Amino acid sequence: MDDSQRLRYARHLLLDGFGEPSQERLLASHALVIGAGGLGSTALLFLASSGVGRITVADGDVVDLTNLQRQVVHRNASVGLNKAVSAATTLEALNPEVVVRPVEERVEGARLQSLVAEADVVLDCSDNFLTRHAINAACVQARVPLVSGAGIRFDGQVAVFDLRGAEAPCYHCLFPRGPGEEERCATLGVFAPVVGVVGTLQAMEAIKLLAEVGESLAGRLLLFDGRASRWHEVRIARDPRCSTCSGGAASLEGQ
Repeated sequence: MDDSQRLRYARHLLLDGFGEPSQERLLASHALVIGAGGLGSTALLFLASSGVGRITVADGDVVDLTNLQRQVVHRNASVGLNKAVSAATTLEALNPEVVVRPVEERVEGARLQSLVAEADVVLDCSDNFLTRHAINAACVQARVPLVSGAGIRFDGQVAVFDLRGAEAPCYHCLFPRGPGEEERCATLGVFAPVVGVVGTLQAMEAIKLLAEVGESLAGRLLLFDGRASRWHEVRIARDPRCSTCSGGAASLEGQ
C-alpha cells in the first residue's frame, strides 16, 4: 500500500483485527456482482469505496426512469444506458484505483460459469429465481462463496453460501427449484431503502470474506421486515438430497 491508499482507507486501518493485511487482501481481490439494480447499486458503491481491487458487474438491462427511486448507482443522465456501463462510470469516479469491468449481458451457461470461476466472491443481486439458481450452481461447481440478497415490497433477505465448507448448504438447499410465480418489484413495488439495507449487508459480507475479518453469515438467513424494522435469523442446514450440492459437481446444463 502507498501513502495515498493509507489515507483513503485510514478508517479501515484503525479497526481492530483489520489493518493493512486485510486491506491489502481487498486490494488484491476480485468480486463479481450480477445485477446492477436496487441491490447491486448499493453493494457496488461500498465494494468500490472500500477498495475491492477488481469488480466485474454484469447486467443486460438499461436504466429506466422508474429505476432511479432505488438504484442509487445510476444518475438521471444514465437513462437509456446499459446498467453495467452506467454503474462502472459511477464507480470509476468514486474510486479511480478500482478496476471495473462491465459485462453488458444477462450472463448464463458457460459464460456465467467462466465469470464465476474468475472471482473470489460472487454477489447475487439478480431479481428472478431462474438466474439465482444458475448463479448458485456455478458457485457450487467453482467453490466460490456466494452472497445472496433479495428485496420486495417492505421485505428483504440476505444469506451467504460458502461451499468451501464440507457441510455448507447452498441456495438450492434453502429454496429448491419448482413451479411458482416470480415476485417482481415492477408489479408489486419495493420500498427503496429496503434494497439499500440488503445491498449494504451483501457488500459487508463480501468484504468480510475477502478481507478475512469477522464472522461470516454462512449457514444463516437474515430476514428484514422494513415496515416494522425487525430482523429475524434462520439457520440453514444442508439438504443431503440437494440435487445441486449433494450429488457431486453441480450441473449447469439447462441453466
